[in-house]
Amino acid sequence: MITDKMTQALNKQMNAELYSAYLYLAMASWASTQGLRGASNWFFVQSREEMTHVWRFYNYVSSQGSQVILDTVAKPPADFETIAKAFAETLVHEQAVTAIINALIGIAHEENDNATAIFLQWYVNEQVEEEESVGEIIDQINLAGPVGGGMLLIDRELGTRVFKMPVGLVAAVA
Repeated sequence: MITDKMTQALNKQMNAELYSAYLYLAMASWASTQGLRGASNWFFVQSREEMTHVWRFYNYVSSQGSQVILDTVAKPPADFETIAKAFAETLVHEQAVTAIINALIGIAHEENDNATAIFLQWYVNEQVEEEESVGEIIDQINLAGPVGGGMLLIDRELGTRVFKMPVGLVAAVA
């Protein structure tokens, strides 16, 4: 059983993950209207991935005998001006999520909750991967410039991203 403080913090993080899914879905829609179908695909896959994060938290909180309490999800922005700005906002957002995950680990240690600290380690690894991936995309966009053949190649590459249900989560949500 996890403490009330830990449960509240994990429920709050679930809401943040839902916001992330909304944000990336909004970015997918915006990119699509800009003719950036590959970027739209990348953001759509990212939105789905964020939902798997929600499910992981949901399953963990429930498995610990605590109640999941869902909250209102904030409305994300709808306009991102340029693809470079959309990915820059993505990086800032992922860095903020990393800070929250680190704070959750701090709470787990304060509460002497080693199981939750271990559970959260998966998210630490995920955030390292997220920030690195987005940073590489930003570097490519900066090298290619916002329009032209280089951006078209980047968009095409972004379109190859495919959603993969994380191992172990399939049975938990099926």
